[in-house]
Order: sequence, then structure tokens, then C-alpha cells
Amino acid sequence: MNIPIEILNDAKSWVYVEAKKVIKRIGGKTPEKGYVLFETGYGPSGLPHIGTFGEVCRTTMVMKAFEQLTEGKIPTKLICFSDDMDGFRKVPENVPNRDDLAKYLNKPLTKVIDPFGCCEGFGQHNNKLLRKFLDDFNFEYEFASSTEYYTSGKFDEALIKLLNNYEKVQNIMLPTLGEERAKTYSPFLPVCPETGKVLQAPVTKVDTTNNTITYRRDDGEEVETKITGGACKLQWKPDWALRWYALDVDYEMCGKDLKPSVDVSEKIVRVLGGKPPENLVYELFLDEQGSKISKSKGNGLSIDDWLKYAPQESLSLFMYQKPKTAKKLYFDVIPKTMDEYLTWVEKYKTQEDKQKVENPAHHIHGGNVPDNSSPISFALLLNLASVANSSDPKVLWAFISKYSPGATPEKSPK
Repeated sequence: MNIPIEILNDAKSWVYVEAKKVIKRIGGKTPEKGYVLFETGYGPSGLPHIGTFGEVCRTTMVMKAFEQLTEGKIPTKLICFSDDMDGFRKVPENVPNRDDLAKYLNKPLTKVIDPFGCCEGFGQHNNKLLRKFLDDFNFEYEFASSTEYYTSGKFDEALIKLLNNYEKVQNIMLPTLGEERAKTYSPFLPVCPETGKVLQAPVTKVDTTNNTITYRRDDGEEVETKITGGACKLQWKPDWALRWYALDVDYEMCGKDLKPSVDVSEKIVRVLGGKPPENLVYELFLDEQGSKISKSKGNGLSIDDWLKYAPQESLSLFMYQKPKTAKKLYFDVIPKTMDEYLTWVEKYKTQEDKQKVENPAHHIHGGNVPDNSSPISFALLLNLASVANSSDPKVLWAFISKYSPGATPEKSPK
């Protein structure tokens, strides 16, 4: 890609708009840490899903646009951070050995047995699936584990900073909570040295000299524990803020349902003396009837459903289009989006540079758009399959070759 920087600077695509926010944030120069950090988060209590793809795909698009706008002069990094030290709160319905899993409730996900028997723990199993998932799509990223960051001491300095600002963090958090929860809330969740469980326990004392907290167990006994070295983890919103502060995250997007968490975490970051990352809040997906898609309801398409019928590029286009608008995600969207993708790729061949940078194919392929053409559209292929009334690919290819002489599975894979 050799598009002049002047044209890139004038680009109006939301991807370039987001990238320009990051450039403004860093003052156009490399941060002290040596790179610009883009981040996505993953909760390993479940499997990677179509939303996981969407967040990493969109973030990658913004990162690539940033690299184009800065002409590759400022290093970048994408971290996929797994919250695998979260307490195991509920046994999933779709896993084997559920009775054995129930014995590990409230322990960190990385300390829960792997019900599939192939990894050290349940968190490690889902982390492995996440990495395979991202690798299969050829995303460029660095994996990070919450368990490793807490237990290795990477978060210690930030944890001490938060302890020293304990009351200020409480003043941010308590107004957001219900009356009952506010009575016992603490940003610190001690890990019980006897049971290994992540405890929701009231904190009775904070010692900033020795970097400890004292908490009250269910039996009434008070226990003093260090906050460092993995002896404690943080509640969700302070935890997100801690990560932003400790890693100096420059950019992270999230779904609309997490906007209240973003607002609170940003306040905590500022209390710690840090700067919240630039943030894009994207809308959630809807089913065919316009209801919010829920994993528990199973009322949406899975990523496997999509990829069974159309390639990754079409799914990337769906993620690119209007991220701030709620979109219906059901089967009929697949052929429509695939045909739109083919149209954009075809247009890119003859467009001027000003048009290319607004073309979705430019962002799907990071500025290096391949010749992904097809002799017929998905809509025409569906009509053909309906008219031919055959499930034999050879019959369909006979019709296709008449419509487009020379077309074969080898020559026209799309």
C-alpha cells in the first residue's frame, strides 16, 4: 500500500477517526514504554465466541490504521488479556464432569480442574482455546494471563498504589452499589490461604506501611494478608482500572453493556495518577426479531455457523460496518454480507486513493487487498441451488461453468 499520508490524514472512516484519537493521546510520539498498547479482554469462564472475534478484529483494524497514519514509525502491541484469576462462580451447563467442577466453586479459574482432562486447569483450557481461536484467524497479538500478572508481582506496584488510595477508590465505588453490598464491599478480594478460594469478605483494616489488609471470614475470625504476590485480586471495575494503569493501556473498546464499568474504571485510573485509554463503545448484536442476543438463550449465530457458509473476510466486513449501531445477526445476513464484500473488493481495483481509504476492504486487509473475486454472487448461488434442487456439488458446478466458462473449484475458491 502506497497511499500518500495527506490522504490518510483526511480519511473519515471510523477506523481512522479512532486511530487519530490515539495519536492525539500520545502527542504523536512513542510513549516511554516504547510502544502504543492496544488491549482486548477475555473472560475464560466460557468459550471464545463471535463477540470475541469482533472485538479483536475491530481493535486490529484500528491498530493497523494507526500504523498507516504514523507510517510505521511508532511501535504497536495488541494484548489479549485473560481474566483467568476470577473466582469460578457457576458451573457451565455444557461441560462434562459437572459434579466434580462444583467442588471448585469460588476458586480462581486457573485452580479449577479441567473437565475435559487435557490441561492443568479450566482457565488454562479456555485460554488454550482462545489462543487457537486467534491463531486460526492469523491475528497478531500477545497473550496475557491475570493469574500470571498477579502471582509474579507484575501488578504489585499498582496494587500498593491502589491500597494507598483505598478511601478514594471506595468513594468512587460505594455510590454505584446497592445498600447491602456497600456495607461489606472492598476492592480487594483476598485469596484464602487454606481453601484457595477468592473471598468476598469485608475488610476491617488497611495497613499501608506493611501493604496488608485485614478481613473478616464467615466464622468471624479476622485474618491479615498481604495484597501482593497473588494473595489478593481486585473486584471487576478496580481490576480493569488496575490493568489500564499498570500496563499503560492506550486503547480498548467494549460493548455498550460495559459503558458504566468504563466510567467507573476511568475515575479509578485518575485517582491512581494514570490516564484512561481511548475507548470505543460498540453496540450489541440483535436476533432476527430485534431482541438482544444471549449466549444462555442461544438466539444468535455462532462463529462456526457463519464460517460454515462464508469466509472470514465477510465476517470481518460485518464487524467493520457501523460498530455503534445495533445490528441483527441471523442467517440471511451471511449471503448479503458476502456479496457486499465481493462488491467492495471489486470496486477497490479501480478506485482512487481517497476512495480506497473509505472502502471497508481496505481495513479488512490492512491496506493490502487481494483479488478475492467470484464469478457469481452468493445470492445467485442460492437461487441456483434452489432451482437445481440438488445437493450434489457436481450438478451445481455444471450450471456454474455454463454461466461462467472456466470456473472451477480450484480457480474460483470463493
